Amino acid sequence: MSTIANPETTPPAAGPAATRDAVDVVARGRRRRGRRRNVVVAVLAALLVATFAVTLMVGQTFYGPGEVTSVILGEQVSGASFTVGRLRLPRATLGVLTGLCFGLGGVTFQTMLRNQLASPDIIGISSGASAAAACAIVFWSLSGAQVSMVAIVAALGVALLIYALSVRGGAAGTRLILVGIGLAAMLDSITAYVLSRAAEWDLQEALRWLTGSLNGARWADVLPVLVALVVLGPLLLARGRGLTMMQLGDDAAAALGVRVERTRLLVIVAAVCLIAFATAAAGPIAFVAFLSGPIAARLVGPGFSLLFPAALVGAVLVLVADFTGQFAFGLRYPVGVVTGVLGAPYLIYLIVRSNRAGGTL
Repeated sequence: MSTIANPETTPPAAGPAATRDAVDVVARGRRRRGRRRNVVVAVLAALLVATFAVTLMVGQTFYGPGEVTSVILGEQVSGASFTVGRLRLPRATLGVLTGLCFGLGGVTFQTMLRNQLASPDIIGISSGASAAAACAIVFWSLSGAQVSMVAIVAALGVALLIYALSVRGGAAGTRLILVGIGLAAMLDSITAYVLSRAAEWDLQEALRWLTGSLNGARWADVLPVLVALVVLGPLLLARGRGLTMMQLGDDAAAALGVRVERTRLLVIVAAVCLIAFATAAAGPIAFVAFLSGPIAARLVGPGFSLLFPAALVGAVLVLVADFTGQFAFGLRYPVGVVTGVLGAPYLIYLIVRSNRAGGTL
């Protein structure tokens, strides 16, 4: 017996009009998220410029915007030419550049491995640079640019070792993180042993380098970081779309046209170089690479690359933390101490939340 459909109760078949409506809804949602991302980037950029200006003007002596601008333009201003031009400007510039490098390098690892714990200062890359720098200072009596070069080479070597140990059958994110955490523990032990053997004059220099500090920043420290950022930053930003697709999984990314292994190796090398040059210039400023990506993700929302927003967040974090360490307390603290105080509770929270949810790394 045939059944006659009731036109009052049967839903209409999906036709071209319904399809267009669905497409319009998706397009409107994407445009809305795009506007949100643009607003967030603009606000972060404005905040970075404002923070940079404040760090140049405020200190033991206050200099107005006109005096600071004159110094930047190369004019001679009594008092300000030395204080702003020789002390504050190199320090603030190095803070911005290292923050950009840490933020960009950290979110690259987190995006590629789809895990917030996959940060260079968690998986051992910064620990490798630190251990090598400590050895260079204490055992080899090196200083300055020589220590920086040793740290850069060590960071690259540790990153390649982590990749080689975890690449069997495809570099799974969890395996890479666990290998990195294990190597970090070993390298931190080496650093502790080196410090226990250091003479008093070497110990002070090694601890300043290991803490993460912008004290004594010079233009000679700024130039290598600037060159690394100019060369490698655009390379990573150009791979932002491929990194975002890799969050769907290697197979899905490959189906969408991403050369997964080539992209992974390229972005690992580029991100490690950025982290290495920043660490060589200012030391391993704790948790900036770790925090920048999650903060940017909360601000921007889903659907877009986090590389540029995270870089801006990293720069703001370093400048604000350095300014806070200088003037917010009775004593002056290195920037790495302040960022460590900010980052450690978040790391504990992240691990506890994952454990309660029954998840893994």
